[in-house]
Amino acid sequence: MATATAILDSVRTEIDTGDFQKLHWEGSFADYLDIVMKTPGVTRSAFQRLYDMILSHGTEDVYENKEKQTRFKFFTEFASNHGDGIYGLDRRLNQLVNTFKSAALGYGTERRVILLHGPVGSAKSTIARLLKRGLEEYSRSDAGQLYSFSWMNPDRTTWAKDPMHGDPLQLIPEEHRPKVIAMLNETRPKGYQYDVTIKGDLSPYSRYEFKARLPKYNGDWTKMLAEEVKVYRLTLSEKDRIGIGTFQPKDEKNQDSTELTGDINYRKIAEYGSDSDPRAFNFDGELNIANRGIVEFIEVLKLDVAFLYDLLGASQEHKIKPKKFAQTDIDEVILGHTNEPEYKRLQNNEFMEALRDRTVKIDVPYVTRLKDEVRIYEKDFNADKVRGKHIAPHTIEVAAMWAILTRLNPPKHAGLSLMQKMKLYNGKTLPGFTEDNVIELKRDALNEGMTGISPRYIQDKISNALVAHPDEDNINPFMVMKELEEGLRHHSLIKDEDQYRYYKELLAVVREEYEDVVKNEVQRAIAADDEALAKLCGNYIDNVKAYTQREKVRDRYTGNYVEPDERLMRSVEEKIDIPDGRKDDFRREIMNYIGALAIDGKKFDYRTNERLQKALELKLFEDQKDSIKLSTIVSNVVDKATQEKIDVVKSRLIRNYGYNESSATDVLNFVASIFARGQTKK
Repeated sequence: MATATAILDSVRTEIDTGDFQKLHWEGSFADYLDIVMKTPGVTRSAFQRLYDMILSHGTEDVYENKEKQTRFKFFTEFASNHGDGIYGLDRRLNQLVNTFKSAALGYGTERRVILLHGPVGSAKSTIARLLKRGLEEYSRSDAGQLYSFSWMNPDRTTWAKDPMHGDPLQLIPEEHRPKVIAMLNETRPKGYQYDVTIKGDLSPYSRYEFKARLPKYNGDWTKMLAEEVKVYRLTLSEKDRIGIGTFQPKDEKNQDSTELTGDINYRKIAEYGSDSDPRAFNFDGELNIANRGIVEFIEVLKLDVAFLYDLLGASQEHKIKPKKFAQTDIDEVILGHTNEPEYKRLQNNEFMEALRDRTVKIDVPYVTRLKDEVRIYEKDFNADKVRGKHIAPHTIEVAAMWAILTRLNPPKHAGLSLMQKMKLYNGKTLPGFTEDNVIELKRDALNEGMTGISPRYIQDKISNALVAHPDEDNINPFMVMKELEEGLRHHSLIKDEDQYRYYKELLAVVREEYEDVVKNEVQRAIAADDEALAKLCGNYIDNVKAYTQREKVRDRYTGNYVEPDERLMRSVEEKIDIPDGRKDDFRREIMNYIGALAIDGKKFDYRTNERLQKALELKLFEDQKDSIKLSTIVSNVVDKATQEKIDVVKSRLIRNYGYNESSATDVLNFVASIFARGQTKK
C-alpha cells in the first residue's frame, strides 16, 4: 500500500523547476531590451497575440459542398483536450478568426467590440471560455511570452507591480521612442511579420512613479530605470485577474461603472492625502485588469447605458476614464455575446447608433449538421460518464435528429421533405440532388439555425431518461423521445400552441425514421450470412459481367449457356432504388470498380462497396425472412430451430451494431411487432 511519503516522492519527480524559473524570470530593463531584439513577439498587441495563439495549434483544410474551409485545430483538438468541443461551426469560426487577423494587422477591426450573436446554447460562451483559456496557456509557452515591470518600494527591498501590467517599453519617454523603435526594428529577425511598436502611455500609477523618481537622477531616465525598475515575466490568469477579465451584468440598480474602470481606495486617502493620488486608487476594474489580454462581457447588451459608453471609448480609442484621472490607455480584446432579443433591442434603440457602428457581429447559430450535433451529446453521454447504463444504438441520434429538424427552414423544393433536407446537409446523397443543390438550399436559408431547440434541452432530457429508469440497464430511443415530448409543454422558449404542435409533429417524423432504420438493421442482421452473401454476390457479378460484355452466362445447374438473369439483377438493384433507366449505368459502374481494383492488384470484395453490400443484404433478407418468421416472436410461440436463428441474429446485432443483450431483445421485439402488423416498407 502506498504511503503519503511515497505519493509525494512520486509527484516530486514530475515537478519541472526549470519551467518554474522560466515563468518567474526577473531582470533589468536592459535585459528586457535584449529579449525584444531576439524575440520581438514579446511586444505584440493583444489582438496579435490572440491571433497567433489560435494559429499556433495548427489548421487543416476541410471540404463542405465543394467549398474549402480552414478548420482551426484550436477549436477542435485544444477544445476537446479541455472538455469542450465546437462542432459544425467552421464557417462562423473562420469569420471570427479573420476578424482577429484583420485586427492583428491593424486594418481597423482592432477598434471594434467583437459581438458573438446567436440563440441560447449555441456555443457563444464556450468560444469565449476557450479563447481565455488558450491565452492563459499560450502566455506560459516560449512562443507566447510577455513581460511587465515593477517599481522598487521606498524600503529598497520590496517591489510594487504596475497595476495594469503594462509593457515595459512604455517606460521610454515619447520623444525617444522613434529612435528606439527604429533600432529595435533594424535587429528584428527576418520573417517576423509585425513591426515593434510602442502604443499607449503608462498607467496613472506608473506615470506618477516615473515623474516622482526622475529628479533623483537629474532627468536621466535610463539610470532611473536601471535602479528603480525590475522587469518580470507575465503569465495571464483569469483566476488571478491578470490580463483576462469577465464581466457579468447585474440588475440596473446595482450596476456601477467603477466595476469596469476601478475605484478610489478610501483607506489610503489618509496615507497619501488626496483622492486624486494614483497610489490611493484601485486599478482593479475589469477593463484595467484585462489590459494586455482579453475581457469577456456576458450578455453585453444588458449593460446599463453608462457602461456602454465606457465600451465606446475602450474599443475605438483604446482608452478608459477612471474616476479622478485622465484617460488611460488599454490594449485588450473586447469580446461580448448576446442573444437575438437583446440584439433586436439594440437595433431599435436610436441612441445606440454609435455602439452599433463600432461592433463586429459574428453570428453563432445552432448546428444544422446531424453528425456534428451527435458529437455534442456523445461528449457528455459516453461509456466513461454513463456508468452501469447502456445507451442503445440511435438513442442519441434520434434526439439530435429532432433538434436539427426544429432548426431547419422548410425546403422550397416541392419534391424534398424536411427529413431529406437534413440528410443532404449531413452529406448523404439523394437521387436528383447534387452538391450544387445543397449549396443552393443553404443560400436560400441564410438565417437557418438561429431558432429551434437548444442542445441544453436535449441534454436535460437524455439525463432525465437515464435517471428515470433505475431498474433498466439501458435506455433506448423511445425513452428519450418520451422525455422530449413530455417536456415540450413546459418548455420556456416555446411561444405558442402552433409551435408546440409543429415540434410534436417533427417528433413523429423522427419516430418514423427510427422505425425504418431499425427495420433495416434487423434485416441486415438476418442477412449477414457471409457465405450466402458471397454466393449471391458471385452470381450477381457473373450476370452483370455477361450483360455488360454482351455475352451469355453458364447455368450452374444444366451447364448450358443462357442469357443473363435480368430478374435476378433487377431484384438486387431495386433494393437500393436503381431505376430501370439507370440499370446500365450502375452495372458499368460496378464493372469499372472491379477493373480498377484489378489494375491495383486488389481483389474485389462486396464489402468494399457500401451500396452493393446493402442491396445484397436486403435481397438475401427477402429470400430468408420466411425461414425465421419474425412475426412469431410477439406470440411467444417459437420453436427451437427458429429460436436458434433468432439468437444468431441477436448476436449479430450485438457484435455489428453495438447493442447489448437487453437492447437487442427490445429491438427484435419491436421490429417483430411491426412485421406482425404488416407495416413493412419496400
